[in-house]
Amino acid sequence: MADNKREVRVRFAPSPTGDLHVGNIRTALFDWAYARHTGGKLIFRIEDTDRERVTDEYIARAIETLRWLGLDWDEGPEVGGPYGPYLQSQRLEIYTEWAQTFLRNGDAYNCYCSTEELEARREKQRELNQAPGYDGKCRDLSAAEIADFQAQGRLPVIRMRMPDGETRFTDLIRGEVAFEHKYVPDFVLMRADGSPLYTLAVAVDDVLMKVTHVLRGEDLLSSTPRQIRVYQAMQLDPADYPVFAHLPFVMGQDNAKLSKRNGEVSIAWYREQGFLPEAICNYLALLGWSPGDDRENISMQELVELFTVERVNSSPARFDMKKLEAINGDKIRALTIDDFLARALPFLLKDDVISGSDTEIAVVKSALPIIQERIARMNEVTAMLKFLFVEQLSFEPESEAKLGEEPSQHVVQRALDALRDLQNWNHAEIEAKLRAVLLDEMGLKPRLAFGPVRIAVTGSHISPPLFESMELLGKERSLARLQAAVR
Repeated sequence: MADNKREVRVRFAPSPTGDLHVGNIRTALFDWAYARHTGGKLIFRIEDTDRERVTDEYIARAIETLRWLGLDWDEGPEVGGPYGPYLQSQRLEIYTEWAQTFLRNGDAYNCYCSTEELEARREKQRELNQAPGYDGKCRDLSAAEIADFQAQGRLPVIRMRMPDGETRFTDLIRGEVAFEHKYVPDFVLMRADGSPLYTLAVAVDDVLMKVTHVLRGEDLLSSTPRQIRVYQAMQLDPADYPVFAHLPFVMGQDNAKLSKRNGEVSIAWYREQGFLPEAICNYLALLGWSPGDDRENISMQELVELFTVERVNSSPARFDMKKLEAINGDKIRALTIDDFLARALPFLLKDDVISGSDTEIAVVKSALPIIQERIARMNEVTAMLKFLFVEQLSFEPESEAKLGEEPSQHVVQRALDALRDLQNWNHAEIEAKLRAVLLDEMGLKPRLAFGPVRIAVTGSHISPPLFESMELLGKERSLARLQAAVR
């Protein structure tokens, strides 16, 4: 539930080590919808302290992907805002200052344990069936012990001191959540090289950027007590802590968490495959959230009007490619022809089907109405319309073999003879003539009658409606292709 005392401020804070994926975008979508529903602000923050993996290229692609999807932000890259900078790599001094403050106040301490020593102690814990974690060895070092470590040239990490007891908080999706601190050992805030870890940076940024609500994936639930500990060390009033809402996992078809291994691919892939941004957002909105009825087709405006965190289900959601395709097909069919044309042209140009001349674009526009009901992805436009723009057809092996069979040759010849003298070359006249000859006179079933003609004219057994295709192709080219098929 939105807090009436303060403006809602949510943040989307990816670490783009590649193109944004389904999980990232669903989180961004829910953040955006919640901010817009409540009249609040969406902060877009880039967590890029790992500069080897989070490159400028990936950051630029993340920004472009959000813009393509229609997810705008109120503060962040390319927008600015009062609490910037919004790239963590530009905020390193801020994290260092807070870590030093925690050291001075006794909330944190220097830890000189080596990686090998830590692993040896964790192995011992496993042998004793104890929960592996930091054992507090450096919590209360004497001055002599510190001097000895320094003499050895050891550089310390900075660890947060976890108090005894537990952390309790109310998750807007999961309800009351509690973590016993014996399972949350003292954790590292800063590495020995002075770089911050996620838990420090994310908590400090959320406080300084006045974030009120954190909507994020369930995989980050276990990091929440550490972030709350940082809030405490920053001496933040508990009434001002951000409210958490951990979104359910998205599962693959194998019931495992969606990942690259079981089918998750980047949003860039869906874009290349011809999924519309509004279809992607529509479908992802339904992964763990419901508008309250059985509707599966919602607009972005309806999402803003209806979205509440209370309607987010705590159970995992399953990604279903067929359902996404169905929604995408619905969105394609809802496009105006001008909008359909604008979205189809990039695919036709990329695939070298057309060069972009006014004449070609006019042909495409006239052809789009006959394929709009038949495609589920925009990239299918190429296969559907390519036959209109090639001089020499290339046949699929299966189709070519079918066309070479004697019955098919006979059908194509009869069709050619029937259409030669047709005066009015339109789809209604073409259909009437071919039905009279192939169905009525020859007694063929439609599939056997029109299948060979379709292959001869378009090069494939899958195409737009045959008679409309022949009208668009024109009489001369249609007859020439039938003649070529007979040869």
